[in-house]
This record gives sequence, structure tokens and C-alpha cells, in this order.
Amino acid sequence: MWNLWHGCTKVSEGCRHCYMFRRDEAVGNDPTVVRKTQAFSLPVRVLRSGPYAGAYKIPSGSLIYTCFSSDFFHLAADAWRADAWAIIRNRPDCRFFMITKRPERIAACLPADWDDGWAHVTIAVTCENQAAADKRLPVYLSLPLRHPAVMIEPMLSPVDLRPYFEQYRTQEGRPVIASVSVGGESGPEARPCDYAWVLDVRAQCEESGVGFRYHQTGAKLIKDGREYQIPRALQHKQAKKAQLDLRGSA
Repeated sequence: MWNLWHGCTKVSEGCRHCYMFRRDEAVGNDPTVVRKTQAFSLPVRVLRSGPYAGAYKIPSGSLIYTCFSSDFFHLAADAWRADAWAIIRNRPDCRFFMITKRPERIAACLPADWDDGWAHVTIAVTCENQAAADKRLPVYLSLPLRHPAVMIEPMLSPVDLRPYFEQYRTQEGRPVIASVSVGGESGPEARPCDYAWVLDVRAQCEESGVGFRYHQTGAKLIKDGREYQIPRALQHKQAKKAQLDLRGSA
């Protein structure tokens, strides 16, 4: 986890019960103040002593979850982003994964040498309901991205991705979207996620040969009309037990 800046502002329904806001408010911090963290240079820090002195603290081949306590494309972080890209550029031996609710800001915030995307960077977009998908996906899918990924989390309603699988295709005729990941909402005020919605998105992905992952149930799962309360510690495990994940064939 690499949280190079912290703090955010809410932009849609998916932000209503954001865990970062909940944690900051619990300790008296203002979660809307975006601030650079002491971990900013973490990916390029090296070990100072021991048998591996001089090697990076984050080893080669690592998957680095990037900016999960903010949004990498938040306006308030514009002054720091060029330096962040320079750090990412210097670690092509690792993979960086970030999620944004601000796809409209991506194009103006990409580095000059981005071209059609850096192979070791995934910029995913999250769409919590159909309204968010219809607002964000046309913008997101027009961008030069190597690994377009859609996160439906927290999933608050059914979401139909078929129009986007059909309209946005590569030169080879495959859907531009490479993968879709679905998850319910966590926390004490979590809104319910219906398992039928999850299965429907999975069916859409299977039809189009797009990879699918069910990564967490959320705290309140509706299945066959019954609501289940699922403890935080079990939400990922229960989703995995459902065995819904698909490897994309497109």
C-alpha cells in the first residue's frame, strides 16, 4: 500500500460512507484536507544496512496499491503529481494499481511520455451504480490506457455494462474493458448489495469474454430475498468461496 497523499472530497453516492472519512473523523482529523504523506518516496527508498543494503525496500515484482486514502487525480494534489509519476517511472519492475472517481481529470494529469500507457500501471475507474457508470465510462474508455479496469464498488444498484462492451472495442474487436471487479459496501452504515446484481455483471462479462472478480460481499448481502450481515473479516473470504471469478478470454 502506497498512500502518497491523504484526504479527499466526496463526489458521488459511492463516497457517502467512505472508510477514510470515517477513520479521520474518529480521531478528529479533517478528511477533506489533502496532504502529502511521509510515505511519498516509499517505492524508491533503499535499505541502508544488512545483506541487502542498497536494494529497494519494496522488492521487484511487487503489486503496489497506490493512493487508496485519496484520489490520485484529486485537484489538490496537482503540485505533487509530476514527482509521483517520476517515482512510478523509476520502478518499472513493480506494478502500480490505482482507482479513481475522477476520470475527467486523467488526460490532463498524465505524464508527457505516457503515450498509450505504461505497461506497469493500471488506472481503474469505479462506478457504484448505473448513473456513475454512464457518467464516467464514456470519458474513461476514450483514454489511452493499457489495462482498462472497472470497479463496481460499493455496488449500490444493478449495472449494465453491455453498451460499453459493445461500443468501445480494440482494433482487434475485443472489448476495451479488460476486467471488472465487484464488491459490496463495508462499514457500520453499509448499504445492501444484492447477489443477483453481482451474478448479472458476471454474466455480462462471461458473454463478452471480459475478466471478472468478486472481491468482497460487503457488510449487508441480499441473497434470494434474505439479508445477511457479514463481518468485515469474512467479506473477502465469503466472496472467494462463491467461486465466481472469470479469466477474460477476449
